Amino acid sequence: MPYPEGHKLKVRGRIIESAAKAFRTNGIREISVPVIMKGAGLTHGGFYSHFDNKEQLVLETCQYAISDTIALLQKAADQAGEDARIEAVIDFYLSSYHRDQKELGCILPALSAEISQSSEEVGQVFTQELQRMIDFISNLAKIDPSTGNAIMSLMVGTIVLARSVSDSKLSDQLLSAGKQNAKELIRTSMHV
Repeated sequence: MPYPEGHKLKVRGRIIESAAKAFRTNGIREISVPVIMKGAGLTHGGFYSHFDNKEQLVLETCQYAISDTIALLQKAADQAGEDARIEAVIDFYLSSYHRDQKELGCILPALSAEISQSSEEVGQVFTQELQRMIDFISNLAKIDPSTGNAIMSLMVGTIVLARSVSDSKLSDQLLSAGKQNAKELIRTSMHV
């Protein structure tokens, strides 16, 4: 009996979702194809009917994960008043929820340290996806690209450090300082 129309596409989507959760939590190198397939409720053997190799999965997962993060941030912005949209995005991104829910969060903090050791193609896709996030932030805040670069760097760096420390009080202080400084940087850029 043949599979229903769209079955292969749905299965591929489940694999990418599983990979996104796994990569966000543990990075690329630490996660094997069998672990990703198990997370999707599938056997390892079926992987190669969907992807040529793990690198292809990494490329598509980066694109999926950034789209997912932008959708989450857009939702936070849409729930705020017109003048508070970028602040809502900063508050969500630099929240204890985002810090603690790595498997659902932005993939940039999870993979940034590892990308320089990946293939050139993975580096190019990661760069394009980072640029897409910067453009999203810049457009939402109505700021110049240079300030957008600084805001994104501040937010990603803050999350990396807040997740890295063992002292929960210091972690919360990092998030708070990151929020305060990101918002101040936006306010300053609007008055220039």
